[in-house]
Amino acid sequence: MTTALITGATAGIGAAFARRLAAEGHNLVLVARDTKRLQEQATELHDRHGIEAEVLTADLAQDDGIEAVERRLADRKNAVDLLVNNAGFGNKGRFLEVSMADELTMLKVHCEAVLRLTSAAAGVMRERGRGGVVNVASVAAFVPRGTYGASKAWVVQFTQGAARDLAGSGVRLMALCPGFVRTEFHQRAGMGTDNIPGWMWLDADKLVSTALSDLARGKTLSIPDPRYKVLMGVVKLAPRGLLGGVSSKAGRKYGPQ
Repeated sequence: MTTALITGATAGIGAAFARRLAAEGHNLVLVARDTKRLQEQATELHDRHGIEAEVLTADLAQDDGIEAVERRLADRKNAVDLLVNNAGFGNKGRFLEVSMADELTMLKVHCEAVLRLTSAAAGVMRERGRGGVVNVASVAAFVPRGTYGASKAWVVQFTQGAARDLAGSGVRLMALCPGFVRTEFHQRAGMGTDNIPGWMWLDADKLVSTALSDLARGKTLSIPDPRYKVLMGVVKLAPRGLLGGVSSKAGRKYGPQ
């Protein structure tokens, strides 16, 4: 049986990955900060699907948390076949309204942790000649919209560049760029969602199904919904200056309240 390690596993997209992979018979390593929720999740997935679900409590905003996950990924006797770097969060407020400490924490979780964990996993996977990494980014990566969008743009560029470097090694890397998904993300950030049109919301389980199919097909970038693919096509054609203004207005309309 193969093993998948998922960060941010207890809610939202991470929990959807855990459900889908457990249903397919994969053993899991579930990573998050809340030990109680992890243990409850592990028990439920084990009882429902008969898989082994290992719990690893780690805060990826801290060096010791990242190091704990790095050590697990480096374990060659209990190798991880699929890494899902899903942990992430949003900050409420515009630039200079968010504290520098919170901005740096975002970069720690979204960029440094992704770099270090991808490197730890991919090194072992390359030795074995097989494996996969899904780095969860966002469609915000394609519009100029503060530290969140910038950090997710880094995830996309890093993942696609690393995928090219590892081509032919048996290791697949893919950046996953969803739009609005009904998770705890906005609630935790104190962001209102009542003004977001219904058509913009995605289902986490359907998103994960599409993402895994895209990974199996060797894609390095997955935008898992036709609606957002169209929107991102428009974004590519729009002048940068105009796009910045539209992005700012959209952020005020659909972002933090």
